[in-house]
Amino acid sequence: MVAFAPVKAGASRQSIRLFDIDQLVAAGEVAARPLLPSVRYHPAAGELAAGDTTLPWPPATTDDGAVIGMLARQLGAQVPGRLVTSAKSWLSHAAVDRLADILPWGAPADVPKVSPVAASASTLAHVRAAWNHHHPAQPLEQQELVLTVPASFDDAARTLTLQAARDAGLPTLRLLEEPQAALTDWLFRHRKTLREDLADTRLVLVCDVGGGTTDLSLVRVDLQDDEPRLERIAVGRHLMLGGDNMDLALAHLAETRLGQAEARPGQAQPRLGAGQLAQLVERCRAVKERLLAADAPASASVTLLGGGSRLVGGARSVEFTRDEVHALIVDGFFPQGAADEGPRRERASGLVSFGLPYAADAAVTRHVSAFLAQHAGAGWPDAVLLNGGVFRAHAIATRLQATLSGWSGRPLRLLHNDDPDVAVARGAVAHALARRGLAPRITGGSPRSYFLQLDDGAGGLAKPGVCLLPQGSEAGHELRLEGRRFALRVGEPVRFHLAATTADGAGHATPAAGDLVDLADRDAQALPPLATVVRADVRADVPGEGRREIPVQLAAMLTEVGTLEVHCLAADDPAQRWQLEFQLRGEPTAGAAATAGLPPRFDEAVACIERVFGARLRDADPKAVKQLRPQLEALLGHRERWPTALLRPLFDALWQRHRGRRRSADHERLWLSLAGWCLRPGFGDALDGWRIEQLWPLFEQGVQHGHEAQVNSEWWTLWRRVAGGLDEAAQSRLLEDFAFNLRGAEAGLGERPARLVKGGWDEMLRLGASLERVPAEHKVEIGDWLLQRLRPAAAGTGPRPVRDPWTLWALGRLGARVPLYGSAHGVVPIETAQAWLDVLLALDWKQADGAAAAAANLARRSGDRARDLPPEVSERVVGRLQSHGVPAAWIDRVREVVALDEAAERSLFGDALPPGLKLLH
Repeated sequence: MVAFAPVKAGASRQSIRLFDIDQLVAAGEVAARPLLPSVRYHPAAGELAAGDTTLPWPPATTDDGAVIGMLARQLGAQVPGRLVTSAKSWLSHAAVDRLADILPWGAPADVPKVSPVAASASTLAHVRAAWNHHHPAQPLEQQELVLTVPASFDDAARTLTLQAARDAGLPTLRLLEEPQAALTDWLFRHRKTLREDLADTRLVLVCDVGGGTTDLSLVRVDLQDDEPRLERIAVGRHLMLGGDNMDLALAHLAETRLGQAEARPGQAQPRLGAGQLAQLVERCRAVKERLLAADAPASASVTLLGGGSRLVGGARSVEFTRDEVHALIVDGFFPQGAADEGPRRERASGLVSFGLPYAADAAVTRHVSAFLAQHAGAGWPDAVLLNGGVFRAHAIATRLQATLSGWSGRPLRLLHNDDPDVAVARGAVAHALARRGLAPRITGGSPRSYFLQLDDGAGGLAKPGVCLLPQGSEAGHELRLEGRRFALRVGEPVRFHLAATTADGAGHATPAAGDLVDLADRDAQALPPLATVVRADVRADVPGEGRREIPVQLAAMLTEVGTLEVHCLAADDPAQRWQLEFQLRGEPTAGAAATAGLPPRFDEAVACIERVFGARLRDADPKAVKQLRPQLEALLGHRERWPTALLRPLFDALWQRHRGRRRSADHERLWLSLAGWCLRPGFGDALDGWRIEQLWPLFEQGVQHGHEAQVNSEWWTLWRRVAGGLDEAAQSRLLEDFAFNLRGAEAGLGERPARLVKGGWDEMLRLGASLERVPAEHKVEIGDWLLQRLRPAAAGTGPRPVRDPWTLWALGRLGARVPLYGSAHGVVPIETAQAWLDVLLALDWKQADGAAAAAANLARRSGDRARDLPPEVSERVVGRLQSHGVPAAWIDRVREVVALDEAAERSLFGDALPPGLKLLH
């Protein structure tokens, strides 16, 4: 929705107007509407005629044929699997690659896909084109623009939002929090009577429940010179919970009833595919709004259309009554619990179906209760503003107001919001007017405090942090960490791990910049790392100059557009500065490793490495090579217990001497073994990305002593162990050599490379299955090829039972429903995993070591409809696992969404993870 105000019009209420956006409302029909639905539909070839999608402006050079707006929503409700929705929610989903083409989520391979950033950019580009069509003399990109985002958006999501705007041709704009915009609209509409209207109000709760998120803010009202002054003092954590979840809950109920009507005796109820469920959700949305309106009918029906030639004939309907929808939505999402009843921590929510991490507890009221308890020091709100399309439903608005009043023991004043759908757009314009002194303004500064995490031996966020930017810091005001210096090495990257908090925690005052605080009791949220490479003039003729260190200070600022900006400043010349940027792609998700400082005998360990690989000792005693590993374990303890904080400095010591690995076959074998062990799994430390960048060029060089089988084996073990840090291009390159080694001429890759390092069956299988970033179609090809080796045994015609556990392990890893480090969009299709399972289930597991583990991995529950196997298939696997006597944890992983334990991680990785390193997927 777009609102605007001519600058010359002043600040009259009539000066803020809505811009009706031209869009397709039917095939070949364009009309202007106030709301442009943020959805896009990807039509099939020939589905729409050329003239059906013509807009009043020329198509962009990047036009991909997608339909945006009302017609897209209509088509998506008719044809499953081609509608992109919730792009804004995907921007805040850090567990996927938000720059990769992954939407529509779970769509068939033949449906074109776009990234969350591209989907957001296409909507903004449509708005820009529509505006410029009507206002060619005042193009949108030349106006003062304000773009609203959820208050709970972290800086990564805000940065991606700005990127989407730039991609849409809108390079200059400001970001504004949506709850603040909604309240600003109310202030603007009451500006002439504001003193009287807020006379008895000291704290306002803004509850904004939109399609994808629940956004909470507290705004304090003070009187200064007998005039109200408003300051936003708190925002809630990011909650992926809104109208979409309610539509999904209703769709699940509809699916159950459809299944009951179609199920045959003795058979499990059929389940809709991800695309069909998305279609059903769109249709349930309209029914929900009808049955929750003040003048709702007694009932309404939902019709799910068939597919292809059965579009109409295959239609099925379900009827809902007003009372049952009220019970499901109002009582389910807004229950009248106690004031101290916080969110329930459940293992998995039935509302997780489209790859998005929805809140485990769907009760909005319990999240509101927790938010108010977290900020109890601010007092209890005496007024509430409800915003978002959800509150168009009279029953929901009435329920939340009554619940809040019941908690406080007195009526809570409801600030009237005459149109929740347009308040944010109007408020954004009012905010721009307020910046010109033409309207009331809400201050507040930074919505959260930012901290630089320090390592002290604790894992995760249970560690101290230095405050970079306190909550409430004004935009445009730079704060320096006085008295704290850091040493940056020229020409090498530096990464800082950040955390943010929206509340100070019980008994804690807001910290000042530079304060050292304990993050464990502040409910901190980790942010993507900040990174830069320090470039400075280096004198090549001075030994060691290229590795010199520069003392720096850190400076942080909330920018005018609403994002965090951090610089490194040279301590002796503050004019020399380097900006740190968020790393938004290619960072696997893991908890921080234990970092208890280097052991006291670490220098002796480095000296041992120097004696074997150092440049000064080219003729090292062969005994020293063989003794290096036991010497390191004698000095540092058993290598299984080396934490990441020790492993990475050991790798650095090895890397500095990597040229020494070529002296003999024993040197090379040992260096490859130690380097891979010390850098596994390729991520988990702030500088691992840089280490991988240094290591990868060695791949094309190959090995020096390729005639030694053990050297070749350690070569491939190294790349398997660090595969989690390699990008898709590097993993695809590894896959080429995998194919050459295992399939030879059959792979159709041409002549065998001269420098190809030979690899045996086991190590190549373990490597190939560990490449989670290669496209899914390559995984399918490998898995199908492996399956050919299993089919004879499964059919009982094979000459021998399956005695190859690594084939089974690889199949389970390739078809895993939940990747260990890769993006969820890269898993193989459900149909493929199910076909592989059929073969595994046909094997005699007593004679096929590893079949049970592979089946459990293939059937592991993710909570995502686009990845999970049908329930009846999962139950078949559970029954087989139970009869085989596997550990209970294996069965739990098939039935519920649960995290892997240490034994499962070790089994899937093929090695133990470093102590303290925990996957967070």
